Amino acid sequence: MTIAIGRRRMMAETGALLSLGALAGCAGPMTKGSPSFAASSSVLQLPRINAGVDRITRINVCTRPFRPQGPRLDVESIAGKTVVHNYGHGGSGWSLSWGSSAIASDKALATGEKQIAVIGAGALGLTSALTLQRAGAKVVIYAKELPPNVRSSLATGSFTPASRICFEEHVTPAFKTLWEGMCRRSFLAYQDLLGLPGDPIEYIDTYAVVDSLSGFQPRERPAGDTRPEFARLQRELTPDLIVRGPTYGPGQHPFGQRYVRPTSHLMFNIVEYSHYLLSEFHQYGGRIEITEFHNAAEFARLPERTIINATGYGARALLGDNSIIPVRGQTTRGIPQPDVHYGLSYRGNSFLPRRDGFLFQHGGDEYQGFNDATALPDRAEAEDTVKGIAQLFAGS
Repeated sequence: MTIAIGRRRMMAETGALLSLGALAGCAGPMTKGSPSFAASSSVLQLPRINAGVDRITRINVCTRPFRPQGPRLDVESIAGKTVVHNYGHGGSGWSLSWGSSAIASDKALATGEKQIAVIGAGALGLTSALTLQRAGAKVVIYAKELPPNVRSSLATGSFTPASRICFEEHVTPAFKTLWEGMCRRSFLAYQDLLGLPGDPIEYIDTYAVVDSLSGFQPRERPAGDTRPEFARLQRELTPDLIVRGPTYGPGQHPFGQRYVRPTSHLMFNIVEYSHYLLSEFHQYGGRIEITEFHNAAEFARLPERTIINATGYGARALLGDNSIIPVRGQTTRGIPQPDVHYGLSYRGNSFLPRRDGFLFQHGGDEYQGFNDATALPDRAEAEDTVKGIAQLFAGS
């Protein structure tokens, strides 16, 4: 079923409003800077999503590497090597990868070395390697596993540069400058990847659906909740990357007597994007060696004298870095539909129309999955999430 639409396709730049791995925003007709409370006179036309539990193809569980003080980007000497760290980005690894890797690459090249090792082949490892190559370095990636068997391959796939990046208590003026630089540099890098074959990176419209207008108000923390607040940097530092649209009321969309607000954001089709990164790395003459490090002392066996350590959550065991806190996240994959290119969020359930398989996820509060390293999939949660999206189309 479709509903008539009278809107223009939005081409504005924005950051995603995806909180905790779940969609918190949506997209539709808008003008840059339009007030978020404005009412729309348009009517949305959206193809129905075939969201059924019988169409589930996989349930994945990943572990995000959260550090209360933010990503680790310092330099130290280990086993006679200069090691530049590039890990601990929480839910923002893909989103900040190019900006973070530029920082790590500059520090590695400052040693004067032109043959550099990168440990890890996830989001930060691959972009670190490519950034080094583009600066003229010869790079070898040492990794236990390659995509799609790395944790980064299990990510949601949305541009969420401030997603659990650190605790608010650790935000300093210097950190704000660091984060904004990483965010903007990464955002610009992704603009250059739009339109590539296979759409490794693309913009999608997403729709936040609520039962009443009060549902658009920020959630208040329960009284007595003394847990640290996560930093909220995107609206403060990069508001120009966020574009919101007007409100759609009952009768203006396919979702019954509910309300809808739009935004547009970048989405990563991670299978195709990882393939692009690996292909580029090889075209620049890069080499990959499958190997496993059990402790940092084993760095001594590498011929390269300068290393970028992009091991993500693996750094907790490899370096004994107990500042890394696991944040469990589960995603449910489903059979895609060629005509569906929009996202949804409703009652904590989110949907992304990834080309490499529809993605459903449930997000509770910011502490959902916090300090939980378990990797066992929860089938009941997966089915409830899919049903939560499917109920939006009930009766349509």
